[in-house]
Amino acid sequence: MSKKGGGAASILKLIVPAGKAMPSPPVGPALGQRGVKSMDFCKQFNDRTKDLVVETPTPVAIYIKPDRTFTFDIKSPPTSWLLKRAAGVTKGAAQPGKQVVGTVSLKHIFSISQMKAKDPAMSHIDLKSICKSVIATAKSVGIKVVQ
Repeated sequence: MSKKGGGAASILKLIVPAGKAMPSPPVGPALGQRGVKSMDFCKQFNDRTKDLVVETPTPVAIYIKPDRTFTFDIKSPPTSWLLKRAAGVTKGAAQPGKQVVGTVSLKHIFSISQMKAKDPAMSHIDLKSICKSVIATAKSVGIKVVQ
C-alpha cells in the first residue's frame, strides 16, 4: 500500500472587492474546485479588509494545503486602479501616449509608491524605482504626471 504524499500547497490568485467577498463567482467556483469552503474564506477576507474602502479591487493569493485548509495574503490594489482613482477617471485611454484622460501630481505618485512599497514583493526595491514604475504605468493608462 502506498502512502499519500504530503503534496505541495496550491496557490490561487484572485482579485476580490474589499469587504464584498461572496461565495458567488469568481470566488466560489475557484475555491470549490479545490475543495475549500468558500464561506470560510469570505468571512475571513471581509474581516481583514473591513478597514479598506469598500469595492477596492484587492489582489489575494490563497495557499491551499492538501488537507483543504488555507491561508491567504492580501496585497495592495493594482497600480492602474490607484492612478485612475487619483486622477478621478473611471477608464484609461483608448490610445495611451496620444490621448490623455486625466492628470496626477508627483505627490499622488509618491503616495501610491509608498503604498506599493509596503507589499512584501516590493520590500527589496527602493522607493525611487517604485515611483518610476508608477509613472510608467500612468503613461500606459493615459494619465499625465504634472509637477
